[in-house]
Amino acid sequence: MPEEYIHQSVMVREVLDALKPRSGGKYVDGTVGGAGHSLAILEASAPDGFLYGCDLDPVAVRVAKTRLAAFEGRWEIRENNFDRLAEWVPAGQCDGVVLDLGISSALLEDASRGFSFERDGPLDMRFSPMTEITAADVVNNLSEEELENIFRNFGDVKEARKIAREIVRVRETGEIKSTLQLAKLVQRVSRTKEPPLPQVFMSLRIYVNDEFDVIERGLDSALKVLKPGGRLAVITFHSGEDRIVKNFGRIKSRDYEVVGEVDLPEFRRTRKPILNIVFKKPICPSEGEVRNNPRARSAKLRIFERI
Repeated sequence: MPEEYIHQSVMVREVLDALKPRSGGKYVDGTVGGAGHSLAILEASAPDGFLYGCDLDPVAVRVAKTRLAAFEGRWEIRENNFDRLAEWVPAGQCDGVVLDLGISSALLEDASRGFSFERDGPLDMRFSPMTEITAADVVNNLSEEELENIFRNFGDVKEARKIAREIVRVRETGEIKSTLQLAKLVQRVSRTKEPPLPQVFMSLRIYVNDEFDVIERGLDSALKVLKPGGRLAVITFHSGEDRIVKNFGRIKSRDYEVVGEVDLPEFRRTRKPILNIVFKKPICPSEGEVRNNPRARSAKLRIFERI
């Protein structure tokens, strides 16, 4: 079992407090990763709570099945994306869903997957080998304007235009194939004290895996499998993700729906709220957890309850 998959889950105690797993309950871990949340939920819902889980990363799925072997018969784990939960998890029957939207540390550590700017590897960044495009495809084929939009919209990169222009210039003499090749390009072009390497790599990863659209579809999918009173716990790690989750809760908790794209009184149609927002502000990790796991410092947990 790859060691880096172990003990990586963040805010496990807070997730348990939110979902309150119990015997006989049904739960979903839509982003299994190293199975930290899954393991805690199965332990807390003994002796007969059941867990549905999925992950796009086939390695994570194998690790999760191994780690949860002691609970055989109480879980179903699939290699799948969480935006498709409603296709195989029973509708309206689950007591709780957790979605940890952070990237697995195992993916960052594996140079062959191409997620890290600190390790040399192919510019890949796909969560699943079934994804059609890689980061190399994006960097070497999209226009300067398209690259600038990716860096700006998904990574809030202030030097987006300058970096996109340099990528287009460099690739005229040969493809940009490796993570370190791209990292050195960004460092060379940037005039900031800390070059925006994390933001550039994150924005490419989000684009390659269609992450923002997946989150929107996944939240709707999670809502479909929850029973009345069931809770949804979502952990985000950057402002783009949190903005989507916060907006989802705002829309689903109001007592009207909008007919059309503009929210004006004349376009509103009365309806019952679908969700309650359990806490108006997100829950942040404890100081102790951040000390023990620096990855947790940017985590935010939002909790909703199905009406």
